[in-house]
Amino acid sequence: MSDPIVTTTEGPVRGRDDRRIRVFLDIPYAAPPIGAARFAAPMKHEPWQHIRDATRPGPTAPQPRRDGFGALDMSPYFGPGWVPGADYLTVTVWTPAAARHSPVMVFVHGGGFVAGSARSPIYDGTAFARDGVVLVTLNYRLGIAGFLDLPGAPANRGLLDVVAALRWVRRTIEAFGGDPGNVTLFGQSAGATIVGGILACPDARGLFHRAIVQSGNGLGAFSREQAARVTHAAATALGIEPTARAFAQVPDERLVAILPKLAGLDLRTSTRYDPLVGLSPFSLVLDRQPAEGVTGSGIALIVGTNTEEGNLYLAPQGNLTTSTDADVHDLAARVHSDPAALIARYRTRDPQATVGELRSAILGDALFGTGSRRLAQAHTGAPTYTYEFAWHSSAVDGRLGAAHAVELPYVFDRLDLPALRGPHGLLGPAEPPAALATRMHGAWVDFARNGDPGWAPSETHRFTGHHLVTDAW
Repeated sequence: MSDPIVTTTEGPVRGRDDRRIRVFLDIPYAAPPIGAARFAAPMKHEPWQHIRDATRPGPTAPQPRRDGFGALDMSPYFGPGWVPGADYLTVTVWTPAAARHSPVMVFVHGGGFVAGSARSPIYDGTAFARDGVVLVTLNYRLGIAGFLDLPGAPANRGLLDVVAALRWVRRTIEAFGGDPGNVTLFGQSAGATIVGGILACPDARGLFHRAIVQSGNGLGAFSREQAARVTHAAATALGIEPTARAFAQVPDERLVAILPKLAGLDLRTSTRYDPLVGLSPFSLVLDRQPAEGVTGSGIALIVGTNTEEGNLYLAPQGNLTTSTDADVHDLAARVHSDPAALIARYRTRDPQATVGELRSAILGDALFGTGSRRLAQAHTGAPTYTYEFAWHSSAVDGRLGAAHAVELPYVFDRLDLPALRGPHGLLGPAEPPAALATRMHGAWVDFARNGDPGWAPSETHRFTGHHLVTDAW
């Protein structure tokens, strides 16, 4: 069987075909961000005349290695880390072999705005293509190149990359059998926050028609003052002026190397708390939060979170069992003006919670829950569907639970990925429920196909391992 060749607007590409699906890896959607271009808006890629090989994975955005996560193996989530190469603003396209005007889904990966790529094993799009969807996964600029706010440079360059990828989809995806008039944008964690930002972005109107926000934060953007603190710290660490021109002279290796020096910055101001609670020095930088800009978007939306989001940041490190009352108070003080009242409210909600569980609940809401609910409440002009992922992973001696990112193998129907299994894998040693993957993946496919995930907008759907539950969110 000959490899399939598709002619894109920039030039022809050769992919792989296994009779059921076709996959095209590492197709540029924008020019390589090198030198000063790292701090500019994405530009169109130069055309090519030869047939470009799209059968092998390519480079990824500069980033630190992040697969170490306490006792949990997060390598399926973060992928191979930094694979050097200039041409990394690329997409991977998974498509049914016989696709004709098929629904299109475009996925934005997470990773705290500093890590991750389309090469992460968990984002294999075989199941989506098998079920009639053209799936596009993409790389975007990360860390300093993608999100450091700099005088003389456009803000949120990583978000601008995603918008550029959506423009590539609009002009090119029909050649792969996709319908440019039926595009669903979805993302998880930092990727979901980016999706929320794009929902509120006028420049992206008409590029997609539905959206899914998985464990994002509609209140997760930094203010200009907060972003300026990060910029000052980065410039100080490098010994340069805090301008785009100065940063353009610094090689990627040094930009990545100083990231540990930016960890733990106190970004609280007189009017704002740190929406990422110190877990990342980067986020979107906006004058209005995404949740304040989605009114009347006209885009049908699914938005939801996992029941125990905060467990990812506590259980693998042993802190779910060793947390103290002082730890809980310190966290509450980082996210609320009256920490005692906040703690009392959570304690009333769950009187039997351990100290670690209380800390996890406050952290999960601060990072994802509150902002997701606010985004759903503010969204108007089209149906808003909400969900809660409640299946408990048996990883980390049964303590991981329904933590952040545990839903991803179910969305992508990747329960068979070996690295996800065992005591240190995201799914744990117990057998995960295949029926739940069928349900959740199927809901995402149905939403992309016809805008209906299978439950009413007035209900919150709980994904559990055994039966269907709908409730108020």
